[in-house]
Amino acid sequence: MRTQLYIDGKWAEPVDGGSIEVINPATEEAFATLAIGNEKDADLAVKAARRAFDKDGWPQTTGKQRAVYLRRIATLIRERLEDIAKLEVLDNGKPLPEARWDIGDAAGCFDYYADLAEQLDDSNNQELAVSDDRFRCKVRREPLGVVGAIIPWNYPLLMSAWKVAPALAAGCTVVLKPAEITSLTAVELAAIAQQAELPAGVLNIVTGSGSRAGQAIITHPQVDKLAFTGSGRIGSHIMAEAAKDIKRVSLELGGKSPMVIFEDADIEAAVEWIMFGIFWNQGQVCSATSRVLVQRPIYDKLLERLAAETRKITIGNGMDEGVLLGPLVSRAQHETVQAAVERAREEGATVLVGGGRPASFDKGYYFEPTVITDMSLDSTVWNEEIFGPVVCVRPFDTEEEAVEVANDSRFGLAAAVMTKDQPRADRVSNALRAGIVWVNCSQPTFTEAPWGGYKQSGLGRELGKWGLENYLEIKQVTSFVSSDPWGWYIK
Repeated sequence: MRTQLYIDGKWAEPVDGGSIEVINPATEEAFATLAIGNEKDADLAVKAARRAFDKDGWPQTTGKQRAVYLRRIATLIRERLEDIAKLEVLDNGKPLPEARWDIGDAAGCFDYYADLAEQLDDSNNQELAVSDDRFRCKVRREPLGVVGAIIPWNYPLLMSAWKVAPALAAGCTVVLKPAEITSLTAVELAAIAQQAELPAGVLNIVTGSGSRAGQAIITHPQVDKLAFTGSGRIGSHIMAEAAKDIKRVSLELGGKSPMVIFEDADIEAAVEWIMFGIFWNQGQVCSATSRVLVQRPIYDKLLERLAAETRKITIGNGMDEGVLLGPLVSRAQHETVQAAVERAREEGATVLVGGGRPASFDKGYYFEPTVITDMSLDSTVWNEEIFGPVVCVRPFDTEEEAVEVANDSRFGLAAAVMTKDQPRADRVSNALRAGIVWVNCSQPTFTEAPWGGYKQSGLGRELGKWGLENYLEIKQVTSFVSSDPWGWYIK
């Protein structure tokens, strides 16, 4: 297992030799050592990416040529899927079946953007009709430049793919800074890129802290674009820093996603989708179904079924068969989630199920799946993202009330509605202020569809053709094609 930095197509020790231990969240024990880069390492990585973009010809490759590399990467990920998935479990804590799913999706992401890279060859240099036939106008889409990509710890390899694959497909070069506490599969991606013979400098990976390596990438004058997934606080900081150089920015930030369940919904299906929406990946999901609104006639019955099924969830080491809920990613995250639940109690809410460390575990960052009720609309637990396996449930009476309460949030990433009434599903879907709306389900995510939010949930969209457009500039090329003089100055 390599844990060095990957800069300019080579493995490198950090300039100052920095390293940290990597902790398994299921055991609280160190199992690897990770190189920690600083400002100097980030500078070397950015300069390598700059040279690869400006001098070595990566932007001049055809989409078809870039697609070859992307498909090689996808193939190599699939060939090593089981080993990479197990490494993800050790590093992040999620159950192995979830990790396998994530790694497969990452491979699929590289394949998908290989297809879009090829399509760029056919769609570029499009002619545009203009009002004066003495001129011919073409529109080109060109790679934006050097991309600084900063990703979170909840889906380490998949979030790398979401940014690296479209950026490379577009013809950009990349400096990737993974989350400090879950960097190992990003380092594996570097090894795969090297094995795929990706040209030197096209992809660089610098592990390290956000305050040093991350900040150096954010402020580097030779970085053209910043792509970030993470907290609103850091997203706001990145916007402020990017404004100084007018860097392009795309941000995928937090959420407090509502699910609206009407009285005609199938209760068993609703319970299943609530649980999938909030307990998958231990609730460490930006789009997690963390606010549930249930129409009053079925509120008590649904709550009873949700509590009963939540108590059945198997908690344990993600490597163990049958485990559905692994540990949280770190001690700090465990403390954050515990503090949020304690504050909910202090504010008068009822912790119906869970609420703390399972009694059967004295080690590991385990937290019980938790259902909270009786919270006020202005309570912290109802309004703030917890990023853990904690769901808040409230009753409502009318459709208008449900929509108003669901939209009363500074976030707008995702939302869901459950009803058998299709016209109502359409009305509510249209009324919900969110970038992603699910009907009679929660959390399905497709590489082909746009991902991103309204309000403080971010800027721009990832995935689909929209993800590729994040990394392209639009150029107008207009030619004078008439045989007659222009006639404006020469008489």
